Amino acid sequence: MIQLTGIDGGAGVVLQGPQANALVAECLAAFAHGSIAALYDLGVAFSTGSHGAACDLVEAHKWFNIAAARGHEEAAWCRADVSEEMTAREIAEAQRRAREWLKVDAAERRAA
Repeated sequence: MIQLTGIDGGAGVVLQGPQANALVAECLAAFAHGSIAALYDLGVAFSTGSHGAACDLVEAHKWFNIAAARGHEEAAWCRADVSEEMTAREIAEAQRRAREWLKVDAAERRAA
């Protein structure tokens, strides 16, 4: 299960609840069936605080970054937009999370 965390003095603090976890699971299932837009949808949810997700720009940037890396053009624009409201530390954390997710996803695809 994916645990969604935020930055709080360097320590992870759970900011998202069961609705956000369900949204992530639903979107990742859609992605597994070929929907890159589902990753973009996660970025939208976290950037706007909708669909059960609290507004979390680090998570939004992460999902926009992943969607952009998978070829979603609008995600790249949205990533740039949210980054304007983030600190350098938050952007670095979002990029770290995206790299970590992409690494795990690549390993899971190789194993399948």
